[in-house]
Amino acid sequence: MHSNSIFEILVNWRNFRLKLFFQGIVVGLLAGTVVVLFRLILEQSYWGLQHLYGLLRSGSPWLLFVWAIVLVFIAYLLGTMVQKQTLIGGSGIPQVKGVVAGHLQMNWLAIIVWKFIGGVLAIGSGLSLGREGPSIQLGAAAGQGINRLFKGLPVEEKILITSGAGAGLAAAFNAPLAGVIFSLEELHKNFSPPVLMSCMAASLSADFISKHFFGIEPIFNFGILPQLPFKYYVHLIILGLVLGLLGVLFNRSLLKAQDIYKKQTLIPPRYLAIVPLLLSIPVGLYLPVCLGGGNDLINSLSQGHFGIALLLTLVVVKFIFTIISYGSGVPGGIFLPLLVIGALIGGISGNAAVFFSHLDPQYVNNFVVFAMAGYFTAIVKSPITGSILITEMTGSFTHLLPVIIVSMTAYVTSDILKGKPIYDELLQRILRKEKDISESDKRSGQTLLEIAVGLNSNLDNRRVKEVKWPSNCLLVSIRRGEEEIIPHGNTTILAGDYLNILTSQDQAPQTYKLMQLMAEAIPC
Repeated sequence: MHSNSIFEILVNWRNFRLKLFFQGIVVGLLAGTVVVLFRLILEQSYWGLQHLYGLLRSGSPWLLFVWAIVLVFIAYLLGTMVQKQTLIGGSGIPQVKGVVAGHLQMNWLAIIVWKFIGGVLAIGSGLSLGREGPSIQLGAAAGQGINRLFKGLPVEEKILITSGAGAGLAAAFNAPLAGVIFSLEELHKNFSPPVLMSCMAASLSADFISKHFFGIEPIFNFGILPQLPFKYYVHLIILGLVLGLLGVLFNRSLLKAQDIYKKQTLIPPRYLAIVPLLLSIPVGLYLPVCLGGGNDLINSLSQGHFGIALLLTLVVVKFIFTIISYGSGVPGGIFLPLLVIGALIGGISGNAAVFFSHLDPQYVNNFVVFAMAGYFTAIVKSPITGSILITEMTGSFTHLLPVIIVSMTAYVTSDILKGKPIYDELLQRILRKEKDISESDKRSGQTLLEIAVGLNSNLDNRRVKEVKWPSNCLLVSIRRGEEEIIPHGNTTILAGDYLNILTSQDQAPQTYKLMQLMAEAIPC
């Protein structure tokens, strides 16, 4: 039955794209609703937490003791949930990447319920974690849920999961374009028309829901930033170098923290969250702005009331607290905390440039904005997403050139230092834990893979019969623009073609990886 349905998709490709577009709208509305509710609860939790620590600073020691007991109980609840539903731990972005690639299986309803509750408990308790990773996973689960409710095929499910992930990011940050670019650049790894149409529909729908509740203003309010004169652009190169170095340090520290948690034997795995939750007490008492994701800290930075000494203290505390929080494996992301750390680094760099190089102080906020994009790029290795995301989140659409300069400098620096994309590294760790799946757990049935042919790749300008194809797969069609080609042995494959390859579901991850390597563009 699946084979017949896949044949119908290939024959009616235009109708299939239209179907995905309308399904994308439904996915966006569902994902947007779930993520907006998630945001609303977390925002109320943050302000309640600030009020609580105000009472703790002036209240009796018994109140502090009671709060510590509550945090221990929350740690137990989080550990229990993560043990029962392993895919809700951490950011959620690596898990979504694994599902899209076919390495992991996801129960959409369980993810929505337990990731939602776990994220509220972890982030709402004050851990230095972001809402965006959980929001992306919640959106992806919504996409899978819509596909299952409509009884769609696996090929549709991957597209709707990707679209839902983009919708989750769009709703989390009021950034629909960044949601689309993130889905295509980081998750699906190509810009095919069906995926693009579905992602765009989902992200715009989710953004509509988000803006209805939170307004149309950007997440970060920097006002109108002045244009940075070209004479100061040398500072952008220096800033990019610093961000690339510190981005690699962040990635390695995060992975090392996970190793330390895993190797220690003093605390049972179910109670690992006790470490960051109890650490949140002194952080909340002395530096409450470091609690939670930290978007209010970035807005405070835009007011320019922080000296270098305080900025240095904040960046060290936020860096260490984020590493310890995420390393424990509780539900919550690093997306927003790393933007906060980047903003603090930018504030330090801008103030240093004012002191040492006589930079006009009015440009310090420019450094804050540019550094967020650069630090994100150095850690995630997605420069397009980073540049577009910060542009949308700050409303600074006239600063794309300096944002890209800082981002690419940070990217190259990270590359030179052999820094790897953090979400890919985290996914590999998840897969190593999941590698004991038995043969009985393997999926049956067939699925359709879509591979984009890169310029000068091992497939470019070669006839079908000249290619050594992976076993257990069949090239069923080639799309060249709007033209659909039924291939035969003498058909020539060209750069820019999209290959539709039929394979079994259990072989799909290996086949996809091999085909990606064959289709990857090679510099001339």
